[in-house]
Amino acid sequence: MVLRLCVLFIGVCLAITPAIAGEKDAKFQPEDKFRQLEEILPTPNIYRNAAGAPGHAYWQQRADYDMQIRLDDDKQHLHGEARITYTNRSPDTLKYLWVQLDQNRFAKNSDQRLAAPAPKLKSSPRKGYLPGYDKMNVRDLRRRVAEENYAGGYTITAVKNDAGEALPHTINKTMMRIDLAQPLPPNRSVSFHLAWDYPIMPQKLVGGRAGYEYFPEDDNYLYEVAQFFPRMAAYTDVNGWQNKQFLGNGEFTLEFGDYRVAITAPADFVIASAGELTNPDQVLEPVWQQRLKQAITAEQPVAIITESEATANESSRTKDTKTWIYEAKNVRDFAFAGSRKFIWDAWGYKQADNSLVMAMSYYPKEGNPLWERYSTQSIVHTLEVYNRYTFIYPYPTAISVNGPVGGMEYPMICFNGPRPEKDKTYGRRTKYGLISVIIHEVGHNYFPMIVNSDERQWTWMDEGLNTFLQFLAEQEWEEKYPSRRGEARDIIDYMTSNAQVPIMTNSESLLQFGNNAYAKPAAALNILRETILGRELFDFAFREYAQRWKFKRPQPADFFRTMEDASAVDLDWFWRGWFYSTDHVDIAVGPVKHYKLDKHHSESDAPAWRDLEAEEPLSVSQERNREAAKRVETYAYLKDFYNENDKYTPTPRDRMMDEERLEVFDPEDLTVFEKDFNYYQVTFNNVGGLVMPILLEVTYADGGVEMLKIPAEIWRYNPQTVDKLLITEREIVSLQVDPRWETADADVANNHYPRKPVSSRFKLFKDKRRNMMQEIQKGDPATDEVSRSESDTGSRKQPKRKDADNP
Repeated sequence: MVLRLCVLFIGVCLAITPAIAGEKDAKFQPEDKFRQLEEILPTPNIYRNAAGAPGHAYWQQRADYDMQIRLDDDKQHLHGEARITYTNRSPDTLKYLWVQLDQNRFAKNSDQRLAAPAPKLKSSPRKGYLPGYDKMNVRDLRRRVAEENYAGGYTITAVKNDAGEALPHTINKTMMRIDLAQPLPPNRSVSFHLAWDYPIMPQKLVGGRAGYEYFPEDDNYLYEVAQFFPRMAAYTDVNGWQNKQFLGNGEFTLEFGDYRVAITAPADFVIASAGELTNPDQVLEPVWQQRLKQAITAEQPVAIITESEATANESSRTKDTKTWIYEAKNVRDFAFAGSRKFIWDAWGYKQADNSLVMAMSYYPKEGNPLWERYSTQSIVHTLEVYNRYTFIYPYPTAISVNGPVGGMEYPMICFNGPRPEKDKTYGRRTKYGLISVIIHEVGHNYFPMIVNSDERQWTWMDEGLNTFLQFLAEQEWEEKYPSRRGEARDIIDYMTSNAQVPIMTNSESLLQFGNNAYAKPAAALNILRETILGRELFDFAFREYAQRWKFKRPQPADFFRTMEDASAVDLDWFWRGWFYSTDHVDIAVGPVKHYKLDKHHSESDAPAWRDLEAEEPLSVSQERNREAAKRVETYAYLKDFYNENDKYTPTPRDRMMDEERLEVFDPEDLTVFEKDFNYYQVTFNNVGGLVMPILLEVTYADGGVEMLKIPAEIWRYNPQTVDKLLITEREIVSLQVDPRWETADADVANNHYPRKPVSSRFKLFKDKRRNMMQEIQKGDPATDEVSRSESDTGSRKQPKRKDADNP
């Protein structure tokens, strides 16, 4: 129905405007979704300024390491010695130092083990006379049982100063305090020596971010070694010592420094490591060195150690050792891998600034043919894409290693798990799983290995940002790449669930860890880039953040402020909704009213009023009376002038009032009568609570379609409901909110005017008739049901991969 709209003279305004709902109701106090974050964010200071950049007095500590590591392949054991030089660049005098002992998470009575809740059980209901039973994921139980059989943790055998004198120290679970003989003033350094041992854990059994894998077919081990040395805790301007205990989820907060690491291993081992190899002549075969030189300018990856050479080496059992010496400059951590089984390929990648990066992969034959096809290529692709959005990769190598760890990152080296089946075949899921995990783990070189956020406190600052860039890199790999995270539509189920907490939650308290720290931030940033800021503004601001905090330690406030500072867009409402709340997006189209404007010209307005009345349905009485009137024509002689007219026929008084009404308008006011506009008052309801721009597709009667992007600020007066006035010469036939599913709107059924059904599919099934007496005679059906379930699903659906870094 079309309604008539009158223009009134009350400061001359349209009778229908986007009113502030509730402004006359003193009790109406909606939540301020646009309240500024400054009252929540830390106050800017000389270390971190209001623009989100490092302040003029910004500082950070430094820790340099000189280590000698011995890998015992017979006992799966590691012995280490280190000289650590710690430089105090803070304005504070330090009386003690804190060192992280991450391997103590594997100790028998560690907080991680004691504080772990029971694995989730899935209950089957009672069926007739038979009792129900509970089911547990075998992986969860396997790890709990393994914890009873494998106890790890450091054995610290020495803590000494340069003079060889013992330093007092206290071990508190995953932290060790070293008491200094003399307080360490600003701009001074202190060196101390450590010696330690620890058993390397069987990763497939106990999990974790490092460990060994045993290959019974050839009786060999493959080691991925990380968190293998006592690492300096970070001392920052924000938290002082970041010595929060390591419970397994909140990863690492570390200082930059230079590393020299000498790794002694069996002479038939190949060692892949962070940093650059400084003694190639002592450990590399001449043919390997020759192939490495060829790889620098090759058109594709070059096999440094071929599969046949690696397979032949598997049977070697020398008692001799070699020492591989690696040096890494300005890194925050160190990791390496070793085995007799490694195939090794390399490919030189020349970056935009002409610097050379050697992209390299190490993998056992069990990884082929998948790894030789995709691993090193994925490394180069990652560098190429990430460089464009952040900065030029600053390190000389980028390495991917296949082993027991599903996915974990360290400076210049990462561990990645996917492999083909034993018959060398692999499916689509495995192929893209490998490419994605390599992109993700190599991408971690940028966040947090260079943009050095506090992982122990904020997982999303590296995982979320990296998952967002991973999505961009995946989409550049090929069209319609099957990304798991990044698209707005993929986060809806999580955002509408009850099992969630805000993104701005400490790493150890997250529910649905992967969705909270990886998927939701990635989707949020993609929406910010594609829908709110646009690519040009977003890319500039994101790159500015990365370059400002390269080799520095940002906080969440630094990211939020930089994105606003570099884009000139107030995004506090966005951070508040996406990062500080558990609201979801659900914008519904409410009532729509269509108006035409009365022109205060009774002659021309009358037909429109008659048409409106004609659109009204007849009542039952009117319908029946009209039929009766057709049968009987009575009192025809009484028809006169008034029967030829109706209530809309203009009278002399109407014409006089038209003239009087028009006289009060200024010439500018009369411009509203120049065109015969349609006026649509559209009501929008914010069902989900998260304010977002309203992306409105308008379809007109002439077939034309127009997209309107209504800024999120339309919700600033009332975040629950708002009216919008659309003025158009064309008649509107339909409206749709978010037609391309850009905003993670949870309910597309209420996005339409007029309403339309949402199409889907369903499958038919039939309950199997059960003979309860027969089942009772056979025994407990639990075993049968489990085997049926496994046989039904095992051949069709692979389980989703979860690992330490990519849940």
